[in-house]
Amino acid sequence: MSGTGAAPRFALARLIGGHICLHACMAGMRMAAPLLALREGYSPLAVGVLLALFALTQVFLALPAGRYADRHGLKRPVGFSVMAATLGAGLAVVFPIFPVLCLSALLTGGATGAAAIALQRHVGRAARDATELKQVFSWLSIGPAASNFLGPFAAGLLIDHAGAFFGGQAGDLSGYRTAFLLMALLPLATWWWVRRTPELPTAAVAADAGTRRAWDLLHEPMLRRLLLVNWFLSSCWDVHTFVVPVLGHERGYSASVIGTLLGSFALAAAVVRLSMPWLAARLREWVVISGAMLLTALLFGIYPFMPTAWSMGLCSVLLGLVLGSVQPMIMSTLHQITPSDRHGEALGLRLMSLNGSSVLMPMLFGSIGAVVGVSVVFWTVGTVVGLGARMAWGLRAGLPHSPAGKTTG
Repeated sequence: MSGTGAAPRFALARLIGGHICLHACMAGMRMAAPLLALREGYSPLAVGVLLALFALTQVFLALPAGRYADRHGLKRPVGFSVMAATLGAGLAVVFPIFPVLCLSALLTGGATGAAAIALQRHVGRAARDATELKQVFSWLSIGPAASNFLGPFAAGLLIDHAGAFFGGQAGDLSGYRTAFLLMALLPLATWWWVRRTPELPTAAVAADAGTRRAWDLLHEPMLRRLLLVNWFLSSCWDVHTFVVPVLGHERGYSASVIGTLLGSFALAAAVVRLSMPWLAARLREWVVISGAMLLTALLFGIYPFMPTAWSMGLCSVLLGLVLGSVQPMIMSTLHQITPSDRHGEALGLRLMSLNGSSVLMPMLFGSIGAVVGVSVVFWTVGTVVGLGARMAWGLRAGLPHSPAGKTTG
């Protein structure tokens, strides 16, 4: 998927478009379903369970989905994901009740994770060298950032205005049904984008493929190191998402101010990813990752001392720039240190660890924050991440010395 010709660039653009549509379905459902549950009188605990279900499926499905992608390539996993996401959102249109919303969360969350593994595996194997790996993963990482805005924004507009259009009122059940209908249609656009993508040649399979397990990959010290570093950095995203609303509420900030703080973080992460494809040839993975960990530790250390919303917003922007630069480097490293016929399994392990963190870490942060205060959560995680920078620097031993070195795929 070289960047030297128009056809490869258009092929990558189609995959990014497909990624955006399917991820936007899940992001829109993740915003609309909890709102409907709250409207129907369900407790915050029930809503928390509903939100956890979007990540829970991916924890258990990631490894089988990775192996399936290794065996069958791109289009078959994406096709099944499209069907699952459309079914999940479509059920919510017909039966907008809490048990069905839970099923919708499982289906759309699992479909998004499985499709992401297949897409990431495909573009990683299509890249010719380490520089191109960083470029294509920088472009591909823009998809979730865009869809996290587009899905909730479109769903929110329909919830607020579709009811009145159909003779009801703003925020009534017909508005939610219309939003769920749009979410059910978005995955069909994913298939339209992806269906014409040529499959890559099947990677040579090792002789012991029938007896090996995905967990065997963890015997590789570089992969263990990379997954642990990735988990540290993913926890930083979870900390920021959890702590900033609590800290803002303690200081009496309005919901719009708190939303702006979180939005500035997401926008900065998207902006830095737009610049990454042009910087890829000058960046080395382990330098970016270890530098991001040190800067994150510094920003986490000073964040609770920021006295105003403006200064907190500046810290949020800087954190978004720092953490947003990491994912393309993580993905490039993973593809270089993993055998080409096991990229899907490695991606599955990564996704499983990240979603497991997203399910468990907020509960841990809440418990710690309730006892010693949310500022201590920032400082504790910042200290751990800063100390982990040495581990990230050690990744250089498993990569080519040249940033444009050949990959294993």
